[in-house]
Amino acid sequence: MRPDLPRHIYSAAATRELDARIIAAGTPGFELMQRAAAAVWRELRRRWPDAGRLTVLCGGGNNGGDGYLVARLAQRAGWAVQILVLTPPQRLQGDAAQAWSAARDAGVDIAPWQGALPADGVILDAMLGTGLQSAVREPFRSAIAVVNTSGLPVVAVDLPSGLNADRGLIEGSAIRADLTVTFIALKPGLLTGQGPDQTGELCFAALTEAPESSVMPQLERLDLADYQDSLAPRPRAAHKGMFGHLLVIGGNHGMGGAILLAAETALRCGAGKVSVATRSEYVAPMPARCPEVMARGVDDPAQLAPLLDQATAVVLGPGLGSGSWAEQLLNAVLERDLPRILDADALNAIAAAPQPIQLGSRSVITPHPAEAARLLACNTADIQADRLTAVEQLAERFGCAAVLKGVGSLVAGPGEGELPGLCLHGNPGMASAGMGDVLSGLIGALLAQRLDAGTAARYAVLLHALAGDRAAEQGGQLGIVASDLISSIRFYLNLRDI
Repeated sequence: MRPDLPRHIYSAAATRELDARIIAAGTPGFELMQRAAAAVWRELRRRWPDAGRLTVLCGGGNNGGDGYLVARLAQRAGWAVQILVLTPPQRLQGDAAQAWSAARDAGVDIAPWQGALPADGVILDAMLGTGLQSAVREPFRSAIAVVNTSGLPVVAVDLPSGLNADRGLIEGSAIRADLTVTFIALKPGLLTGQGPDQTGELCFAALTEAPESSVMPQLERLDLADYQDSLAPRPRAAHKGMFGHLLVIGGNHGMGGAILLAAETALRCGAGKVSVATRSEYVAPMPARCPEVMARGVDDPAQLAPLLDQATAVVLGPGLGSGSWAEQLLNAVLERDLPRILDADALNAIAAAPQPIQLGSRSVITPHPAEAARLLACNTADIQADRLTAVEQLAERFGCAAVLKGVGSLVAGPGEGELPGLCLHGNPGMASAGMGDVLSGLIGALLAQRLDAGTAARYAVLLHALAGDRAAEQGGQLGIVASDLISSIRFYLNLRDI
């Protein structure tokens, strides 16, 4: 992920409003279009300096206008250039029409789209922009299919055609780009849902300084610098009682590994003490793997009460399973006003409750899309179709901090007044068992050290994803296991001291 991406992320409508205010403040629209074209051409040459051939697919509107001007720049640089138009030039208006005239007057070859591409060079997608809100129609749908099967490198102007700019949803079909150069503001659809797979490498060009305005961003990018001072430096006279006693509850029959992953992560992330409440069969193996964990058998859920009395914060869910044992443990935790993180089977039990449970502002939930669908009584496709709305609904319905896991993980709540956060880090190698248990232990450790729920959730999601990326850098994505992240999480937690 490029380090120069801006902090705030704006909806497509807000981006258009920013664009209008920039123009109203004195920068002509055609000048912005020329700057956008220059930014695309610069990044295109950086990636493929010796390609020598550019084929531009242009639609209507300003997205197509950008494409005409990129073609003119490539022609001036001596490349072989052809523009294939999917919207007749006579239908263009304003700046886009002026851009077409500029390309024509420069002698660029402009021809109607006939369903075929050259065998070499780079393809520039300038077909559809941020205004798309329905399924892609012909001839764009066929053009997208031809581009995606061409085997040629593809650059998308602002966002890949067919991708919903707000939701990261493919509207029937979408360009799968190798590089996307986006302007004015980051759009959420590039960063979450199906967006990252369609976007490829993402570059940002502001084009100009945005004027002072009341246009509100929709999200903010999670940045490690914002959280590195969340945990105060430890005094020389520190003792373990100062850093919380975390109780990790779970590990039903056949699922003892999940609870151990969460507990070990919590210890490595600074919790002063960590106790585990689990099935008795897992008590003896715990010291062999992690002797610092205090394991207690709670085959009878009534045995949990004295452990809750001692706890500063609670993790409930890793390996919890279902049935009477799990249900009684959940009820015991919900009766206590303790900072808590609920994950995995704890979420499924909450989803089965006849009425939504107000978990409170000191709680965090961390569902993946299928668990979120159960919590919101919909299906997984609904969640993935609008991830931002889903995480906001989760935070509101349960009155807590909510993490919606997946590519472009989102964090919302608790309460109002703070923008939802979006994590740009992480990689496909993290799609393996136990990753959620490590995240739960990390959040629990931060809660035990008395971070508020919203900060703990945001900081933990970021640390978890960064650790996954570090593991991939050290040994590749394939074969990463959840425990690989623990040492890297500790690395990032201590980064300010290195």
